[in-house]
Amino acid sequence: MNTTLAQLIELLMAAGITPRCHALPKDPAAVGVSGADCDSRFAAAGHLFVCKGAAFRPAYLTSALERGCVAYLCDEARSGELAQTAPGACGMVVEDGQLRRAMALASAEAWGHPDQGLSVVGVTGTKGKSTVAYMLRHILDAGSAAPRAGIMGSIETFDGMERAESVNTTPEAPDLWRHVANAREAGLSHLVMEVSSQALKYDRVVGLGLDVACFLNIGRDHISPAEHPDFEDYFESKLRIFDQARTAVVNLDSAHAERVLERASCCGRVLTHSSAGDARADVWATDVRPVEGGIRFVAHTPSWEGGLLLSMPGLFNVDNALSAIACCELLGIRSEQIREGLSKVKVPGRMELLPALAPKVVGIVDYAHNKLSYQRFFASITKEFPGRRIVAVFGAPGGKAHERRQELPAEASRWADWLIYTEEDPAHEDVGEICAQMAAATPASQNFEVIPDRPKAIKRAVDLALSCDEGAVVCLLAKGDETRQHEGDLFVPCETDGSIYERVLRGRLGLEDAPKPSGA
Repeated sequence: MNTTLAQLIELLMAAGITPRCHALPKDPAAVGVSGADCDSRFAAAGHLFVCKGAAFRPAYLTSALERGCVAYLCDEARSGELAQTAPGACGMVVEDGQLRRAMALASAEAWGHPDQGLSVVGVTGTKGKSTVAYMLRHILDAGSAAPRAGIMGSIETFDGMERAESVNTTPEAPDLWRHVANAREAGLSHLVMEVSSQALKYDRVVGLGLDVACFLNIGRDHISPAEHPDFEDYFESKLRIFDQARTAVVNLDSAHAERVLERASCCGRVLTHSSAGDARADVWATDVRPVEGGIRFVAHTPSWEGGLLLSMPGLFNVDNALSAIACCELLGIRSEQIREGLSKVKVPGRMELLPALAPKVVGIVDYAHNKLSYQRFFASITKEFPGRRIVAVFGAPGGKAHERRQELPAEASRWADWLIYTEEDPAHEDVGEICAQMAAATPASQNFEVIPDRPKAIKRAVDLALSCDEGAVVCLLAKGDETRQHEGDLFVPCETDGSIYERVLRGRLGLEDAPKPSGA
């Protein structure tokens, strides 16, 4: 038992949230609460169940109560229906608009504030969150036979007890605190998590103490009626990460760096980094040079300096590595462990070089999906693969980030020789219409095609690459290593971009029955 119903009610009231209780037990102080859930599949005896979301159904509450939940939390809009669904169950009803904050506060209390038992690093930014999180994870695990670090982010969630492909970059509060509790229970020493602007705006991480808050960069993205109404709302949401952090890392090369620094000043210690030569930086890089499959550079920090190998291509990943190194400086991680971790790091679907089956054709999978990430991605590709044609396959999501439909074709046209527009999580929108909007934003001189079916689009890209005498780079963007496509209300299983590319290329080269290359 981590708390009681009485203590939860007192906690909410102290936060200015006065719950109206339905069927409250005679002695709520005698009713223990040991966790909180918003997914009935994880509901358990002694837990609080949160009823939220457009997809919520009363049957979920029935299932949670059958599993032993002792009470539920909901807003006024849903209270009447749920009182009829479960008339004898204890319900805590809060005003409309207060449920998210109430859920976050109650979840932290119900799970017993497990963040106090491990070091938590939160990473936010428009681009690079997953890569920095994976770099940190590899560093923290370096030299150990067993995992030391859990991770929560857009690729996967691992907490020492559960491992699954992620649905949200940052989980809803009950799920988040369950993972933090699992990490503590599993004996992990660290938890690295991506913190999205939506999580900060909508209070998913309220009450979570961060040992380090890492701010990577800021660009214009996620501006839509479903996300952030304007850039200021987006930026201010991200800056909230510093309000709950003990120390901070700031990239001086980011746009609006001075404003970020000003907000980070509330933290006890702030470390800065730069790969662009900002003399104020605490952590910086020199002698940067690409090598086969990676990058070598010399790192300079307040406590050490020396050369290291980053086992990932993409010159922009030096920025990400500096962010990870600065975080490690604040965490007290030794330089030898940092070197070992960065020399072995691989991030699924992020600057992932695909098997080299054809001498003149290079395949790269990357999660680049906004203007800032396109600028960094293509600038690096042109330097690391000079003289090769560039064929890019990408789309834009449905129902959000509408600006990408104009920005991505415009930016990609500056670098690529051929663009192929295709599906990318269309949700409730028509793929053809999304692609048509992208086509309309394409410069008249740019070669492009619209192929809504993503596997067929990748096949076309491979054929174009094989026809280039000077060699080509096939860039498969935005989906990374995702195995699901968001269509309507469903997440439909799909083959990964890398798997499609390799299968098609092997077929075109007559290698279907040949053994796969080592490491494929």
